[in-house]
Amino acid sequence: MPHLNHSISSPLETQILQAARRLFAHQGYDSTTTRDLAIAAGVAEGTLFRHFANKKAILIAIVTEGWVEILTDLLTELSAMGNYKAIAQLLHRRIINLHENADMMRICFLEAQFHPELRDRIQSEIIAKMTTVTEAFFETAMQKGVYRPMNPRIVAQVFLGMFAVAGFSYSTFLEPNASPQAMKEMAEGLADIFLNGVLAKD
Repeated sequence: MPHLNHSISSPLETQILQAARRLFAHQGYDSTTTRDLAIAAGVAEGTLFRHFANKKAILIAIVTEGWVEILTDLLTELSAMGNYKAIAQLLHRRIINLHENADMMRICFLEAQFHPELRDRIQSEIIAKMTTVTEAFFETAMQKGVYRPMNPRIVAQVFLGMFAVAGFSYSTFLEPNASPQAMKEMAEGLADIFLNGVLAKD
């Protein structure tokens, strides 16, 4: 299984990243100055640049480290899944997890479109490896006869796309303060469409 690259931050770097995540999510990357970051993190402005090359490096670290943590959990669940119909339960747990990381998700979806470096990092560090691992998972299931034979890479891409939709659901399909029941119904609906499609059975 390919490993997702994840450099563990020092306690001070974690403190800086947590402060930056709050500021970037609620007032935007461009509107946040390094002075704002230093004050929110409780450090001198010069300290920021002893740990990060510039403000863009902080943005990239927030998103890549956040996604590595989220997707590592997903991969762990996929590799341990014995019942291939349990995708709804997996998605439900992941939606809750993503819901709890709302600031990071907001930064990712809003800022990636404006910063090619961030978009490229997500593609190379996260999406490419995730697709390879998920493809292997579905290929194994097809070999066992659980799923009908088809291109496992396309299935993996559809699944990950569905996962991304679930991650964005707190601000699109669901209300910001969605109830646990609403999140459960969202997960079950996505899993049902993924496993059974939308066409009526003959």
